[in-house]
Amino acid sequence: MPENRAHRGGRTVRLTVATIPAASTRPARDPVVFMTGGPGADAIDDIPFLIDAGVNRDRDLIVMAQRGTLHSQPNLACPEIDRFYADAVGLRYDAPSTGRRLVRAAKECRTRLTADGVELSAYNTTENAADFADLRKALGLRRWNVYGYSYGTDLALTFLRRHPQGVRSVAVDSVVPPQIVSLPWTWDSAREGIGAVFAACAAQPRCHSRYPDLPGTLTRQVGRLEAHPLTVTARPPGGGDPVKVVLDGGSLVNLLVANAVPAVDVPAALDELAHGNPERFARARAAGARPVIGEFAHGLTQSVACGEWVPGRTKSDLLDAGRRAFPGWPDTVLAQAPQLPFEHDVCRVWNVPDRTAVQRIATVSEVPTLILSGSFDAKTGARWGPYTGRTLSRSTAVRIPGIGHWVVPQSPCAASVLTSFLTRPLSPDTACVAGLAPKPFTITPAPENS
Repeated sequence: MPENRAHRGGRTVRLTVATIPAASTRPARDPVVFMTGGPGADAIDDIPFLIDAGVNRDRDLIVMAQRGTLHSQPNLACPEIDRFYADAVGLRYDAPSTGRRLVRAAKECRTRLTADGVELSAYNTTENAADFADLRKALGLRRWNVYGYSYGTDLALTFLRRHPQGVRSVAVDSVVPPQIVSLPWTWDSAREGIGAVFAACAAQPRCHSRYPDLPGTLTRQVGRLEAHPLTVTARPPGGGDPVKVVLDGGSLVNLLVANAVPAVDVPAALDELAHGNPERFARARAAGARPVIGEFAHGLTQSVACGEWVPGRTKSDLLDAGRRAFPGWPDTVLAQAPQLPFEHDVCRVWNVPDRTAVQRIATVSEVPTLILSGSFDAKTGARWGPYTGRTLSRSTAVRIPGIGHWVVPQSPCAASVLTSFLTRPLSPDTACVAGLAPKPFTITPAPENS
């Protein structure tokens, strides 16, 4: 593919494409093409999850590595940022000194990539979508179905808006609406997802009786840890030697947003933390000390975020959104977008053009669309599913209770809804949703001194 389609005869990029045959002996003719999240994740690594969820049951499944990712050339990996995150488990999450280290790592990566001739501004959602449009033509497909999750929904909706030809249906899972995504938006999703976990506990009598004030517990622990961070040693969940871990208010919040502690264990983990036992959160934080260097394409992350998500919203806008979402939390926590800390500072050194005028646009379409959301998703809140569907006249929005980010691999019901949608895009079978409820939460004995 051309690296930049505005520069005829310029550099090209190479993208890996995998086709997974349908499990059925009589597959439908229109395959499913998958768009992964991130931005910067390895789509090829997602294939086992897609197969286990039955995405290829009745149709061939096409998976393409997005430009800049692990199985493409060039690969916009940033080992400098990977090493920063490995070290960051032992640093205060939102300290200015931590931010300076992240900015320095990003600057080193940018310098190396541009010295290799990479045009960072070409790694954006518009070019990414055009790659998929060219792929359909290269494969000689008259029409296909699109399935994307997380950032892949931003990409899929952009693809539908710019390249509707040949699109039979679109399924978006854990929705990032291109017209609204920004740093302040992340606080809205965090509030909804965390709040849904607490509400589900309150709806279960045993959980509510044992953990009666989870919102208050969280607020108190965020404030306490931000004022007096804990430094402990913890063994990563995957094994290995114990590592030093710092738990402050910002790291606690981001562990919850990332679902690093399973939702069913969150009430117990918060109660244990409040009674002096941080082990569950410390182990979850320690997992970050063992990244696979070079696997995630931070270069694509930053080019998309800095061109499409960050511009037009100030640091004050971000802080105000945090205060609205979580009144009473420390400003030092609320000043950093969940999962995207110090992004304004990083974007100053990443230095790609503002693309919001061509990207921050709602997709209006009559193509049948399935919108899947998990009620516990604190990265892309469930309410953004119906919001996205307002401009998609043939859309079906489905909310799966008790599930977090990327719904289909976690929910057999959601997987069956997707399968039925691919068979009958205008009338998917959603009957299984009515019988769903969040799983029972983990209940631990009350401390003797409580």
